[in-house]
Amino acid sequence: MESNVEIRRLLDVMPASGRMMTKIVSKPEQKQVIDAAFPFPWNRERPIYINFDLWRRLTKPQRDLLLLRTVSWLTGVKWFKPDIYQGVAIAGVLGAFVEATQADAVGVVVAGGLMTLAMMRIWRTNRSQQTELNADEAAIRVAQRRGYSEAEAAQHLLSAIEAVAKIEGRFALDFTELIRSQNLRVIAGLSPVGIPEGFEK
Repeated sequence: MESNVEIRRLLDVMPASGRMMTKIVSKPEQKQVIDAAFPFPWNRERPIYINFDLWRRLTKPQRDLLLLRTVSWLTGVKWFKPDIYQGVAIAGVLGAFVEATQADAVGVVVAGGLMTLAMMRIWRTNRSQQTELNADEAAIRVAQRRGYSEAEAAQHLLSAIEAVAKIEGRFALDFTELIRSQNLRVIAGLSPVGIPEGFEK
């Protein structure tokens, strides 16, 4: 597989927002088929690293859905959106600045603590099981605009999760992958049993 040709094909599969925010990078030395670091707010570009020697072992639909899922996860992480925790974080930053200019050490500590708690909550929300499930569902919606049916897209992503584990030499799926797989089985119409309440949080 010629990596440059595949990168061009994958760019066509991506939604416009993915092409603007992410970048596909060939990384033959990595053990993972596809990998992306958690995007922090100061990261202007969100690289997706692919080992094309391993990537070629997947079918084209599996590759499409795996890429769309990674793009959806990267673009789905929101650090700056209007909610209570964003407001608390901003208030903490402003409070710390005001207290620092007034040389009030206790005020700086309190405002800094408030900001830290809000940022931790934002971090946890972006790393939750629900965020992972949302990324799968967003990828399926994009795939439907690329000619896949909802059930087909869910099946291809499900089979991609299982294939990647085998290619990477893992004997079992991790907990998050198991939850995602069960949700995808429901979407694909392969199982009537949904995710137990509470696991998606």
